[in-house]
Amino acid sequence: MFLTLKTIHMCCALISFTGFLFRAYLMVIDSKLLNHKYILVTPHLIDTLFLLSGFSMAFVLNMGLFAQGWLSMKILLLMFYLLFVGIALNRGKTKSVRVVSFFLAVMTFLFIVGIAVNKTGISWFAMI
Repeated sequence: MFLTLKTIHMCCALISFTGFLFRAYLMVIDSKLLNHKYILVTPHLIDTLFLLSGFSMAFVLNMGLFAQGWLSMKILLLMFYLLFVGIALNRGKTKSVRVVSFFLAVMTFLFIVGIAVNKTGISWFAMI
């Protein structure tokens, strides 16, 4: 059961991040496709499955959401990631603000992946 949830979670993470990169590309080229109904709805469906699988893994492992420091850090950084994605795709007033938010979102996502891989709040720095 856990491995199935983990696979779903990891696949959703990859699909969600790839979708973000695609939508950011559409934003940069000022594509009208960015406002298409499927482009607007699909990320919410994927992200819902992504979050549900993550919470389900924590439940299966009998792990409280804030019992593990690395998991708490992952949740905190997820909030920052969502903020940066929102600014990059919708709320940034200028294109330069959106581009900076895009790079902050990418860096935050990579840091979250490092936390998930290494099970520590210092992410990829644990490998040093």
